[in-house]
Amino acid sequence: MARRHNVRRVKIHRSYSISEAAKLLGVHKLTISRWIERGLPIIEQKRPFLIHGSDLRNFLTAQQPRKQPCRAGEIYCVRCRLPKRPAGDMADYIPKTPTTGLLTGICPKCDLLVHRVANVTTLASVCGDLNVTHQSPPQRLIDSSDPYQNVAFTKEPKRP
Repeated sequence: MARRHNVRRVKIHRSYSISEAAKLLGVHKLTISRWIERGLPIIEQKRPFLIHGSDLRNFLTAQQPRKQPCRAGEIYCVRCRLPKRPAGDMADYIPKTPTTGLLTGICPKCDLLVHRVANVTTLASVCGDLNVTHQSPPQRLIDSSDPYQNVAFTKEPKRP
């Protein structure tokens, strides 16, 4: 799987040596050399090899994997690395806060639980034609003024 590098760290009006680019992106110098072999342009064929920042940024953005947005009724499966419709077109909506919740289903290919964060106001457009079951939110701990009945609050005498 391709690693995502932070391309915003690369300044487009600056030239980098191989070691500077490697340190900037947190990779080994040989990785930058492999990128040059795969098509990363360098300024001149003389040493020290210099890489223009805009070329480095363009190369990295072209190498990054494409994001795959989920359409209505789809949830992204991490194991399959694809947006999928849940098995049986069924999903559960579990509210986490008053405005957002978690849409949960089962991947039909790998039987893994898949999750998608959904807003209450856009839930209908996110779900599409899925059969969604709304679950009650998980109970939170609340302050109780009633003491527990089975707890002894007295100190036991020390034994000799």
